[in-house]
Amino acid sequence: MDTSYPREERPPPKRGPPPAAAAPRDHLVWAIFNTLYMNFCCLGFVALAFAVKARDRKVSGDVEAARHFSSKARCYNALATAGSVVLPLVLGALIVTGVIHLSKLAQESVGFFTYQFSGSDDEDQ
Repeated sequence: MDTSYPREERPPPKRGPPPAAAAPRDHLVWAIFNTLYMNFCCLGFVALAFAVKARDRKVSGDVEAARHFSSKARCYNALATAGSVVLPLVLGALIVTGVIHLSKLAQESVGFFTYQFSGSDDEDQ
C-alpha cells in the first residue's frame, strides 16, 4: 500500500449564518384535534384557521406574521381545550349536587307526609 502521494486537503465546510430565531410552531395538530373532537363554541375551528395561516406565513418566509398567527392559534387552542375539559366537569358537579339535594328533599318530604297522616288519626278520635 503506497501512501507517498500527496493527499487532497479539503477546506472545512462553510456554515451558514445561524438563524436569528427558530421558526414558530403552527400548532396545526392541536387545532385539528380541537376541531374534530373537542369543538367547544367553534373555538377549535378558529384555532385551525389561525394555525393554517401561521403555517402559510412560515412557508412564505414571513416569520413575524407566522409568530403572530401562531400565538393566536395557541390561545384559541388553549381556550377550546380548557372549555371542553372544564365544562363537562362543571356539569357533572352540578348533576351530582342536584341529585344529593333532591334526595335530601325527598327524605324530608317523606317525613312531612308521615307526620300529617299520623296527625289526622288523632283528630278522628
